[in-house]
Amino acid sequence: MTDRPAILSTVQPEWLRRKERGSAFAIRAIVSLSLSLGRPFARLFLPLGCLYFLVFAPASRRASTGYLARALGRPATLADVFRQYFAFASCILDRVFFLSNRLDQFDIRISGEPALLDVLATGTGCILLGAHMGSFEALRSIGRGRSDLGVKMMMFEENAQKITSVLNAINPELAKDVISLGKPASIITVRECLEAGELVGMLVDRSLSDGRQSAHPFLGAPARFSVNPFRMIAILKIPVVLMFGLYRGGNRYDIHFEPFSMPDQTARRPTTDEIDQTVGRYVARLEHYCRIAPYNWFNFYDIWK
Repeated sequence: MTDRPAILSTVQPEWLRRKERGSAFAIRAIVSLSLSLGRPFARLFLPLGCLYFLVFAPASRRASTGYLARALGRPATLADVFRQYFAFASCILDRVFFLSNRLDQFDIRISGEPALLDVLATGTGCILLGAHMGSFEALRSIGRGRSDLGVKMMMFEENAQKITSVLNAINPELAKDVISLGKPASIITVRECLEAGELVGMLVDRSLSDGRQSAHPFLGAPARFSVNPFRMIAILKIPVVLMFGLYRGGNRYDIHFEPFSMPDQTARRPTTDEIDQTVGRYVARLEHYCRIAPYNWFNFYDIWK
């Protein structure tokens, strides 16, 4: 089998070109009110925010409509778009309460946990491979409650500096659990965490650049996904478990774990085509979860463009 070249481009991805909305002061005020008045009261204001974006964010609305039509298998209505916005707003609000360690307010159900525990029993670290679906904060909150379970998160914080600064103020320990993407030392930090037996979360459905991508069938049409995270995983030779924390309405979150790959320490470095096949396996599982929880997809740009 011959190597299949990745798609190369120097154009910055659309999600990075979009400016962060809102002011730090307004975000801080909303967070303060939410913590003071409680989650049920704070949720009363979510529909207003969703209506605002429904009316005044046409690019996001078009992207949401196109995605939902593919995921639902029918034309998407404005009600569908509103439902997706509401799921997104709910997960953003709930981050405030997860970071405040108010886990008693949530019904968190975990499936596939043996897949993770089997890896941890080997004494090695593990990559948790996810996407911008639902909430990764639900898992991180569980990890913070267990002294034997260290969870780090690889994040690109430059595009959401306002909300990140506010959330860091809620729980200053959060910053210690973040590995910043786009820095030369990032992979060294990841390796150190894994060698210490920790979990490292990676959301790999977005790219920091349009270079080094490959196209795969996704919800009925080819879409481009970054190859770089999978190259890094191949270099690290570490177990990988898929993780999706889906918001199911109300106060419920369903966390799904799936075994994805176990490294062969004696194997040669995989070829470009073999890594590309691994990307394809990830995209297939991502599509599966988009089908069963379509309103949990939080990439409001056209991934098929």
